[in-house]
Amino acid sequence: MKISLDWLRTLIPTDKSAVELGQLLTGSGLEVEGIEELESIPGGLRGLVLGTVLTCEKHPDADKLSLTTVDVGDGTPRNIVCGAANVRTGLKVVVALEGAQLYPVSGEPFKIKKSKIRGAASEGMICAEDEIGLGTSHAGVMELDTDLPNGTPAAEYFGLGSDSVYEIGLTPNRADAASHYGVARELRALLRQPCQLPDISQFHAPASAEQNITVEIQDAEASPRYAGLLLENVQVGPSPEWLQRRLRSIGLSPINNVVDVTNFVLHELGQPLHAFDADQITGNKIIVKRAAEGEKFITLDGTERTLKAADLVIADANGAPMALAGVFGGKTSGVSDATTRVFLESAYFQPAAVRKTSQVHQLKTDASFRFERGTDPHMVPVALKRAALLLQEVAGATIAAPIVDEYLQPISHTPVRLRLPRVERLVGQFIAPERIRQILTDLDILIAEESTDAAGHAEWILSVPPHKVDVTREADVIEEILRIYGYNHVALRPHNSASYLAKFPNPDPEVLRQNTARLLSGQGFSEIITNSLTNSLYFEKEGEKDETLVPVLNFNSADLNVMRPTMLHSGLEIIRYNVNRRQRDLKLYEFGKTYHREAEGKYTEKNKLVIFLSGNAAAETWQQKSDKATFHQLAAAVQQVLASFGFAQPASQSVQHPYLAGGLTLLAQNQPVAYLGAVSPAILKRLDVSQAVWYAELDWDWLMKKYKNTLTAKELAKFPEVRRDLSLVVDRTVTFDQLRQIAQRTEKKLLQSVNVFDVYEGENLGAGKKSYSVSFTLQDPTQTLTDQAIDSVMQRLIGQFEKQAGALIRK
Repeated sequence: MKISLDWLRTLIPTDKSAVELGQLLTGSGLEVEGIEELESIPGGLRGLVLGTVLTCEKHPDADKLSLTTVDVGDGTPRNIVCGAANVRTGLKVVVALEGAQLYPVSGEPFKIKKSKIRGAASEGMICAEDEIGLGTSHAGVMELDTDLPNGTPAAEYFGLGSDSVYEIGLTPNRADAASHYGVARELRALLRQPCQLPDISQFHAPASAEQNITVEIQDAEASPRYAGLLLENVQVGPSPEWLQRRLRSIGLSPINNVVDVTNFVLHELGQPLHAFDADQITGNKIIVKRAAEGEKFITLDGTERTLKAADLVIADANGAPMALAGVFGGKTSGVSDATTRVFLESAYFQPAAVRKTSQVHQLKTDASFRFERGTDPHMVPVALKRAALLLQEVAGATIAAPIVDEYLQPISHTPVRLRLPRVERLVGQFIAPERIRQILTDLDILIAEESTDAAGHAEWILSVPPHKVDVTREADVIEEILRIYGYNHVALRPHNSASYLAKFPNPDPEVLRQNTARLLSGQGFSEIITNSLTNSLYFEKEGEKDETLVPVLNFNSADLNVMRPTMLHSGLEIIRYNVNRRQRDLKLYEFGKTYHREAEGKYTEKNKLVIFLSGNAAAETWQQKSDKATFHQLAAAVQQVLASFGFAQPASQSVQHPYLAGGLTLLAQNQPVAYLGAVSPAILKRLDVSQAVWYAELDWDWLMKKYKNTLTAKELAKFPEVRRDLSLVVDRTVTFDQLRQIAQRTEKKLLQSVNVFDVYEGENLGAGKKSYSVSFTLQDPTQTLTDQAIDSVMQRLIGQFEKQAGALIRK
């Protein structure tokens, strides 16, 4: 949010600098993220002063140049060479001193330096108006008529002032400060000096009118207050310079005088306004109502929108929408160059109603920004009168009828109990009751009742005005007191300490997560963070609703209307985004949660780690050819993660996963801890992903639960290991994991590892058969293995392979 200091000073006069006020605002919770200096003309005429020409002679070597001496008020006349025909002795002029930066109307800026022109020294420049950005004339130097002394800054003579513009990071709870007057109210409490609303005492409306716009509110809950004013003889055209300058200072582009006035009042008082072309209001009647489901409406941007039954609209006598209440106007009812009669709207709309419409239609405007957070219902008529007076001034408008003000559900102050001892306990420091009273008064919070409790402690019943939308509890009031009292005024105790040390979890979940992230990042994977909200359409089956989804009741967008039951789809969205931008080789991982609805209305959330591989495994170089990423590369990454948790050799079985087309389920302690495989083509097509994706999903909760941070160290074996190979012909349904488990059960002492180094299928083996070439590593830590011991182990292994797997040993 941008706030102009020059504008702000019209509401709270203060001589404090922009930096001082910025520090005060930041200390009270309105964080000033930056201060921008604005100048009415580039450079602000810095380095330019008034001077008087003391002498003027023709240059001996140039007919069109003059040698002058100029008094600039510092006691040292300047020698200046001037080419203007109108320069003469006694002339009051504008002088650019050495070092001044000039910004001409045309051409590049340039800096004034001491120089020699045709052999004559020149120590400045006597300026024409186009040379300093004040106009387009270059007929000669400017001739001034003033009694101001020489040396007076030129900016002072021309009345040029600079402005400082604050960029305030407005938090959602501070709707009361979403305007210049809101910030002025804040400074009133901080500076303890009065601020004032713009003068509306000259507003006068006729007691009656032959024809006025009537208002009917059909939904008083969504629109508690709606006011309007009819103006005639409106001359739509450009706004005056002062109004355009105000709007430009906060980043707005002027449109026309009517629209500019509504924008000006919104940013001055925080009350959104809307201007209707009164001749377009059928039946001279405004109806505030809910839209019909599926009703079509064209907004000011020319877009046809399909309305929802929850949308609050401003309609004419026939019920045809003219505006989305508090969000956006309609194309046909807006003010145009031909408009002469204007109906000004000023209203209070219930924040939730505006927020829902704004989110559903993806329309974010300055008006919806304020209505969504809560505006001041008491500002409704004030803003209307302020705008009417401005339109009288800038558009020649006349007030044609009395204000129509329908206030069906008055919004009262909020009562809050404040216990003064509670202030000291939460703040940590005693604040005198009179200081608290002063702060509350400056914040427009009234003390309705004063009493004491049974212990004799003071209690106040406060009356909080509606514009303080975030102040509803005692703690909120104490926060308001502390903001204005000043966080920096709360003294630290001499010895800050804690009475106990927190017990850190063992293992620390964050440490394990960081370690795993480093492990994957070291392999070239990049971490991603995706939205926990997703689209329910991803999981819908024809004629079937997924009852396990967790719906979002007040969703921002139809594309984000459920909590994700899996992290696959959000990751595929990232892959699609990158692939569409020709970033095809992707290695990604993410830690996150999934959400499920169980029976009997119970909900669960689970922590997962997911890994994605797509495109090429590595970029092509002169050293190696680029190959597509494979399942085995994904499996290697998953197994490294499992090994870091102490599960170096998980069992495996065929995957049973709704989104994978083949793959493995890895088991540890007979529990499935990881699913990995190729993403189903149907899923890829649904998310418009154009290349194959390998996906792994690990049960992070189970891994955290079973992790043990104990390490066992042992010395390297002194005796050599031995390798033996077997070629086993088995049924095609037999997996290597089954063979590995048979080997491990058969020999638990000497067998160190089992590895498959070749798999073959062909006609030579017979139908339904395949061959595994398997290596076995044997080692005895206490002695060197003998051939007899090795042969004994291998014979037992062969026997069990034949018995349990029906294997035929190829020799």
